Amino acid sequence: MPPMRMKEHARAKKGTLKRLIKEFVTRYPGQLVLVFFCIVINVFSNLCSSIFAKQISLTILNGTTLGWDFEAFSKEITKYLLMMGGIYLIGMVCSYLWTRTMAVVTQKYMNELRKMIFDHMESLPIKYFDTHPHGDIMSIYTNDTDTIRQFVSQAIPQTISSVAAILGCLVYMLLQSLWLTLVVVLGAIGMIMVTKVIGGKSSRYFVKQQKSLGKVEGNIEESMHGLKVIKVFSHEDKSQEEFDALNNELCKNMTIANVQGNIMGPIMMNIGNFIYVLSATLGCILIVAGGTNVSLTGVSVVDVTFIATIVSFLMMCRMFTNNVNQLAQNITFIIMGMAGASRIFDLIDEESETDNGYVTLVKAHYDENGNIVELNNDDPLVKESHGLNKKQYFYAWKHPHQEDGTITYTKHEGDILLQDVDFGYVSDKIVLHDINIYAHPGQKIAFVGATGAGKTTITNLINRFYDIADGKIRYDGININKIKKADLRRSLGIVLQDTNLFTGTVMDNIRYGRLDASDEEVYEAAKIANAYDFIMRLPEGFNTMLSGDGSNLSQGQRQLLSIARAAVADAPVMILDEATSSIDTRTEKLVQAGTDRLMEGRTVFVIAHRLSTIHNSDAIMVLDHGRIIERGNHDDLIKLHGVYYQLYTGAFELE
Repeated sequence: MPPMRMKEHARAKKGTLKRLIKEFVTRYPGQLVLVFFCIVINVFSNLCSSIFAKQISLTILNGTTLGWDFEAFSKEITKYLLMMGGIYLIGMVCSYLWTRTMAVVTQKYMNELRKMIFDHMESLPIKYFDTHPHGDIMSIYTNDTDTIRQFVSQAIPQTISSVAAILGCLVYMLLQSLWLTLVVVLGAIGMIMVTKVIGGKSSRYFVKQQKSLGKVEGNIEESMHGLKVIKVFSHEDKSQEEFDALNNELCKNMTIANVQGNIMGPIMMNIGNFIYVLSATLGCILIVAGGTNVSLTGVSVVDVTFIATIVSFLMMCRMFTNNVNQLAQNITFIIMGMAGASRIFDLIDEESETDNGYVTLVKAHYDENGNIVELNNDDPLVKESHGLNKKQYFYAWKHPHQEDGTITYTKHEGDILLQDVDFGYVSDKIVLHDINIYAHPGQKIAFVGATGAGKTTITNLINRFYDIADGKIRYDGININKIKKADLRRSLGIVLQDTNLFTGTVMDNIRYGRLDASDEEVYEAAKIANAYDFIMRLPEGFNTMLSGDGSNLSQGQRQLLSIARAAVADAPVMILDEATSSIDTRTEKLVQAGTDRLMEGRTVFVIAHRLSTIHNSDAIMVLDHGRIIERGNHDDLIKLHGVYYQLYTGAFELE
């Protein structure tokens, strides 16, 4: 990596750590103050062991040199033991409080973090999911959030504990012996340098590890989704080869990252042991060098105090080096947490789908003067409407005019106009050129063309999954850019070639088209779609549970449920994207009958490879490489003897 890029990478990681800590701390300031207070008390209780060790040593040594007074000795020792017990008990209570508080706070944060990721993910444009493997996105919810859990629950409190212990030890050691403290500090500097070198190497590979893990999970998700295709074409060996390559890359990155991270512990431990031995040796030298006042009966009082000081200092030295080692070990969790947080923040920082619309879809009716009046859900006309075909209200566009503050209402009828529309998925590559289409209420418009001609792309522009590069799209005379996307999409019913059913009952899956639909409306929608009879033959009828994208149903049955879902939405505009292309002829008749009933009185856009399903369309658009090359009804295009005629008569195929 070039030096400049290395600096940018470092700054980005530093920014990630600061953002992660700020994100966590600002959510739970009260709990974290309690945790900090308890950790400090717990650390202080541990530090007291060295202080009491010094006093107990002095008591014993003084008794040895000055003669034993067993009663006074017992009282003194008992006093220190009781004090130690009390302080340790307080430390244990504080340790319980902070570990319990951190456990609760961590799980709350993970819960909120996943919600935040999911909520933002749902606001992202379709383009994001077109360009990011789904398995890689799933890895963010699992592996990356888990690294943050470890960072929050372990790295943060242990770092606070280690830093507090190091500072406490350092102050105590300075008060006991400046020269011995200097030895310990020089050793600690060496430990920090080792940490910096090893931690710097491992950090890059922990980031690569998280990215490789996302690739592996993406490959697994893709393989599971396409397992039938893999088996049909005997593609197991090739699939295994692709997985092995990604898995080997993950193994390499994980090995290097963990070797670098795990090797730090033994190295730091041995450096700590060396510091301890060196301090003990130097302490013994100082004792011998200062032990000139020695009598035949024993060591002088001054020397006894110094010996007790050395004993206490060595205990504090061990605690100091252990906490420096613990702090170094936390770097692994910190680095992994930063790597996971970086990927999570990348997703969160993705720009949400923009929506500047202000025109909304409302329930309305005509008053006695013929004016459109908005209704609320508590209005009797809304409450007393039962069934899809028994509504006493209609939908209208509520259009506030910013210029004069007035509001106008336009009945939602399904009039669609595309005027001089150009579009490209990327700005420098236009895939639709000068598209002009008009669809009046109740008309059926069909699109014909080879794969990649732009048929589905046009329908994706109508519901604003993508925004056009040039031109205009008007919906009931209103520029669709002025309509709120949620209301725009709610006004459109869609039946796709690939059905998507969700875990839940049949009733739930049909009601997905309109969540406030009554049971009666769901039954009616199922009848419109010709799905009612087969649903009633299921083990529990409409309450039959579906899972695995409805894997216990046939493709035709799943498609009928998809049509029923569109029917319950009761939208005046319907988009049918090759709804019968993947089912057998017998089932196609049922589906076609369902779609015909669904299309009654609606503006419909149909994409179909089977031309027999569109011959009754009001207008047929023949597309080629993003351009409309022919348009007209079936009879007009047959008379034209052009591309449509050749397709219909079998002169050449769509593909």
